[in-house]
Amino acid sequence: MTTTYVPAPAASSTGRMLAAQTRMELRLLFRNGEQVGLTLIIPLLLEFFFNLPLLYSLNGRRIDFVVPSILALAVMSAAFTGLAIGTGFERKYAVLKRLGATALPRSVLLWAKTLAVLGLEVIQTLLICLFAVVLGWHPHGDPVTVVLLMALGTIAFGGLGLLVAGTLRAEVTLAAANLLWLVLLFCGGIAIPLDKYPHGVHQVLQFLPSAAMSDGLHRVLQHGAQLPVAPLITLVLWAAVALPAATRWFRWE
Repeated sequence: MTTTYVPAPAASSTGRMLAAQTRMELRLLFRNGEQVGLTLIIPLLLEFFFNLPLLYSLNGRRIDFVVPSILALAVMSAAFTGLAIGTGFERKYAVLKRLGATALPRSVLLWAKTLAVLGLEVIQTLLICLFAVVLGWHPHGDPVTVVLLMALGTIAFGGLGLLVAGTLRAEVTLAAANLLWLVLLFCGGIAIPLDKYPHGVHQVLQFLPSAAMSDGLHRVLQHGAQLPVAPLITLVLWAAVALPAATRWFRWE
């Protein structure tokens, strides 16, 4: 006689675990109203501020430079700073320690967090673009290429954020994530165009992930380029290194 046990005493498939954990991460993300509010409002405020001719002069319409920069900033803020700080404190309060006692692999957890950030970025992008149209923005280029750049940027920054959160203490993660956010903001072609720096410095800074994403978005949305090969390759390399490194060295506690 064969006995059948329901439910089956085995772990779910990787796909089902990823879908379930992504839904949970999204719910947890949107429950933090203050964090989501800041993530959505700050880019809009900076979009308005950077559109004012206060810091430096630009050739052409200022809003055409500002919008790609703010889109890059939104991805960096959500996928790197917000994800690193939130995950760091989940480690501190032993939330991840309890998940580590389940059948959930580290790679599935990290991918679920990254996909949840993508969900938040969809809302960010819609708000930024709608506000930009109000300010007189006229986009150029292929939207599919824009989505590809932002998706690769999310994976790259998400991997870096999870690597920081999974290896450092929460308090150190908080300081490091904010400091790196400022460095990437001002040295990555977002707040200040890279051509404002000396040529030698420019040649080095262009390989930062923020510079690659910002440059790619500017080429497409500002100048109508079809496929910005160099920024795409740079982001692919950062993503190929960052997320596997986070998976390898991420600690549950």
